[in-house]
Amino acid sequence: MDILKESRTIYLAGGCFWGMEKLFHSLPGVTDAVSGYVNGKKDILPDYSSVCTGQTGYREAVRVSYDPKKISLEALLFAYYYVIDPRAKDGQGNDKGSQYRAGIYYDDEDSGETVTRISDIVKKRTDKFYVEVKPLENFYEAEEYHQDYLDKNPGGYCHVSPSEINEILKIIDVTQNSATERPFDNLYWKNHEKGIYVDILTGQPLFTSTDKYDSSCGWPSFSKPINEKALVEKKDNSLGMERTEVKSSQGDSHLGHVFTGDSESPSGTRYCINSASLRFIPYEAMEKEGYGHLKASVR
Repeated sequence: MDILKESRTIYLAGGCFWGMEKLFHSLPGVTDAVSGYVNGKKDILPDYSSVCTGQTGYREAVRVSYDPKKISLEALLFAYYYVIDPRAKDGQGNDKGSQYRAGIYYDDEDSGETVTRISDIVKKRTDKFYVEVKPLENFYEAEEYHQDYLDKNPGGYCHVSPSEINEILKIIDVTQNSATERPFDNLYWKNHEKGIYVDILTGQPLFTSTDKYDSSCGWPSFSKPINEKALVEKKDNSLGMERTEVKSSQGDSHLGHVFTGDSESPSGTRYCINSASLRFIPYEAMEKEGYGHLKASVR
């Protein structure tokens, strides 16, 4: 299967579909988001009234179509897990009932592998995990008045807040569109805590605090990666400069740039990385989150 075909689709259930639809419509690279009902009893043709009974097996969901050359499935799943509570069994926010259960439904093998890989990482970070991860069985579009509901009704209830959407957009802009955060005004540039830094989208280990050093550039700086195979380097001639871009090998996320001849770096090499592309895992949490095998590299 060509993983870079023009359009792909994933089905995401995360409480009321109004907010989920609004979120994914907001993301660059998403070509369409449609509210509907997913994976219910095959002998029932669902509508809003029947689904609200909780007896049909259907979940409120959004069919998300996207261009994989502009946004990755990993990025979409990051946005999804950012706004849902995987510990909630039947509901999200104020919405309660089996029809509001969280779930991810895929219609091809490649997507299924990615969904499973990312979801397994999330499982390690929480004591309970109730997100359904299943192949797509059926999907029916919801009634017209549910489509673009929050655009039609800006004051409507939604468990997905505008501030959450804005934070997601900032991270997507960096990792998918190669944007750069402001120096001296980002989360990790002054972090001195012991631990590791992983790709915020995929959880791939990238750098350790051992190799982080104080740099005058204003961004998190590292003298070397955990493993050179974790990074991909590409020529970057944007902004009238010749630079080397650094991307994560598993998620193809833009991380930042690498420079040589840095007098501040212990190795002479500076990996200048955006905080928005990273998630920091404290040393004490590494075992629980599945990174215990890397503890010896953190001193």
